[in-house]
Amino acid sequence: MDERNYGKELSIAPVSCNANTWRNKYAQSSGQYFIIRNRRGERLLWYLYVNNIISSFSGERKRMKSSKEDDRKKESSLNLDWRLNQTLRNVQGLLKGRSFPGKVLLSRKTEDAVDSCSSEPTSTSGRSDLENVLGTSQSSEGTTKRDAHGDSSTTSHATAENSGPSFNNEGIKAAEMQKTNSGARSTDSTRIAKFVKKLSGSTVELDALRELAWSGVPSYLRPTVWRLLLGYASPNSDRREGVLMRKRQEYVDCVSQYHDIPDSDRTDDEIHMLRQIAVDCPRTVPEVAFFQQTAVQTSLERVLYTWAIRHPASGYVQGINDLATPFLVVFLSEYLEGSMENWVMSDLSPENMLNVEADCYWCLSKLLDGIQDHYTFAQPGIQRLVFKLKELVRRIDEPVSRHMEEQGLEFLQFAFRWFNCLLIREIPFHLVTRLWDTYLAEGDAFAEFLVYLCASFLLTWSEQLQQLDFQEMVLLLQHLPTQNWTHQELEMVLSRAFMWHVMFDQSP
Repeated sequence: MDERNYGKELSIAPVSCNANTWRNKYAQSSGQYFIIRNRRGERLLWYLYVNNIISSFSGERKRMKSSKEDDRKKESSLNLDWRLNQTLRNVQGLLKGRSFPGKVLLSRKTEDAVDSCSSEPTSTSGRSDLENVLGTSQSSEGTTKRDAHGDSSTTSHATAENSGPSFNNEGIKAAEMQKTNSGARSTDSTRIAKFVKKLSGSTVELDALRELAWSGVPSYLRPTVWRLLLGYASPNSDRREGVLMRKRQEYVDCVSQYHDIPDSDRTDDEIHMLRQIAVDCPRTVPEVAFFQQTAVQTSLERVLYTWAIRHPASGYVQGINDLATPFLVVFLSEYLEGSMENWVMSDLSPENMLNVEADCYWCLSKLLDGIQDHYTFAQPGIQRLVFKLKELVRRIDEPVSRHMEEQGLEFLQFAFRWFNCLLIREIPFHLVTRLWDTYLAEGDAFAEFLVYLCASFLLTWSEQLQQLDFQEMVLLLQHLPTQNWTHQELEMVLSRAFMWHVMFDQSP
């Protein structure tokens, strides 16, 4: 049976699971083990193929029919039905709402392969490995630590100069305590050790890093991982520091050349664009008080205007301001401690602020390079994705698609904003960075995956939509009830998107 039938049969996404768990629970019932491989043929995880459980039980039933002991056959059959139902419930319970990156390829493996796959890397990374991971991008940025006995001014200055959190055992424990707010699906010490192992080599294997980052990145590793995934930082550790210094200086030069000049030196179009950006910055993420600080809006304005001037094919388009916010928050987290709600921009030195802006600018540029036709005249890229979304929803959930068509609801009326702002405005901001871990891990396939993600997001309310008329559907889709969402709801949406991507990506 191929991947499509497997996905339809379970209606849920696969789960990353220790092979021993499957062996202990299901070896007696089926004895069938399979391995999932990603696009590069690497082993990702083990799982039990439910169809083979069903087949094994069917074969057992046939053998029982040939038995002459009718009473014993009846008793065994009832027991078999119970075992089958219980097994399926257990499988569904384990798989529900989980996700992993890559394409699904099935191949039968031996028991030895099961044992070898179950081994986990140990969390033995020392401080030296962790410093090697982040030190190249931080060595030029001051290393002053907080003095618990110092005055408030000294504390603020040390916070601003601190290039990032310490990666020792205490740091790992602190990350575990902040698991809910970190945006990563898992920040336990083993998972962190996996990231450290990937990042600490002389050259980072980006494909392997993408596979790991798809399911979420620990918050204090996120700046480094994002820079690498976007191709802004060099995978080669020897070159990384030099590349970052050169790029940051290039941004400073661009700001001086394009932004920090009088209006008399600008064209009318540039003046109009700058004013539009100045109007949009205070409207950016209005529900988060941090973005209402004047210094934050000024930094955002510099980044957006510089990007627009250097990309005349699109210029500034409303919505790009939202796309800069995850980068701004992530790179500020290297310098400011605690919750974002308590951040004060005056605690940041001018030099470090420019470093944050530069990282934000270059990462925004790398992201938009792959989807620039989303923001050129008439935004053809978005229109193309909206059409694909409509066709995908029709294939996945024909009843809701038919109902929307009968009511005259066009996908452009609600999905345009989803694609324009990459769903930032549709979910609580504290979930955005977790969502963007997956975005960036998708790499060149990001725009394609976004269609499946929006379909999964929309069909979260499939049953409710089928009970509403045109006006009620518009009101619901423009104000979706996601304000109380947690990482669990987001993971469910991502899981469905991944499953449908596997099922339909190569289908005609």
